[in-house]
Amino acid sequence: MRVAQRRLLRLLALLLALSFVAAACGNDNTPSASGDPTTTAADGGTSGVDYSALTGTINGSGSSFADGFYQQVISSMADQAPDLTVNYNPVGSGQGKKDFAAKLNDFAGTDSLVKPEEAPAGSYLYVPTAAAPITVSYNLDGVTELNLSATTLAKIFQGEITTWDDAAIKAENAGAKLPSTKIVIVHRADGSGTTSAFTKYLTKAAGADWKLGAGDTVNWPAGSQAGQKNTGVAQLIKDTKGAIGYVDFADAKATGLSFAKIKNKDGNFAEATLAGASAALAGATAADDLTLDALDAAGADTYPITAVTYILLRPTYDATVGANVKGFVTYVLTDGQSEAASVDYAKLPAALATKALAQLDKVTVG
Repeated sequence: MRVAQRRLLRLLALLLALSFVAAACGNDNTPSASGDPTTTAADGGTSGVDYSALTGTINGSGSSFADGFYQQVISSMADQAPDLTVNYNPVGSGQGKKDFAAKLNDFAGTDSLVKPEEAPAGSYLYVPTAAAPITVSYNLDGVTELNLSATTLAKIFQGEITTWDDAAIKAENAGAKLPSTKIVIVHRADGSGTTSAFTKYLTKAAGADWKLGAGDTVNWPAGSQAGQKNTGVAQLIKDTKGAIGYVDFADAKATGLSFAKIKNKDGNFAEATLAGASAALAGATAADDLTLDALDAAGADTYPITAVTYILLRPTYDATVGANVKGFVTYVLTDGQSEAASVDYAKLPAALATKALAQLDKVTVG
């Protein structure tokens, strides 16, 4: 009798163990037959990726504004996805969008929105990834602090204010010793989302005082200087006495530039900081396609020239590329957000990051 009882107990233990194994196998993150390693939560959102299952190479190009953030994310993701290679070429938003339309890349980085002539509606999805201040950087001996309003900025960048001791600049900088040095305007040579955001800010905040319009490129005044990418503009400002230009926060800091405080919508001269960029993001409302405008946002502490950067995705990919692209973007929107501040970018508000992750569910793989 005792032998029979022991056998029965062993049989019950074996059946219980097998049930645990079956349950575990039914809930792992093993890639599906389509090659998409994402798992789906009960609410339909993307909840995780088996990064170790990703293998191959994906290529992106575009925004130089976002380059520091993407390179950091690519580097840190390599530990979890050792068989995946992600290449990102910071050729500027304009070229990135052209590459995307021509299917020369797997994803594009852009700080400006897609125009109808750049790609047909329905051929791309926006995924916001981060934000950062666009600094107004300058090179002026002896001037360590500088205040500028949108109207004064507009008149400087369209060549109406030509020297640093102009009355309009003096009025915003009481007590400052401003030299009669000639102002040298420095801008982007390439099609640029940074240019688009800066000129959209001037259009919005300076109104009729800004006459050059907005876009990835504009017709700057004669005698101005042009640099390739944010790094090129930053270097030109550093090398040119009297220069002023617009540069992303990360490159302005890395180059050791001085940058002005900009008068915000509430009337305060705000310094370019990640806290100021986060304040601008908090006050921005995302459209249905997840684009949002954080420029000239209200708020006492808001930095008014805050740009949002996006990744453009295709609605459909083949199995391998799609799994890799979705895996990379998922990492950007999850683990990558915690690394944004370390490389001078403001992470997305939690609610927006959740919506961005849900955007991946619209991408068909296989």
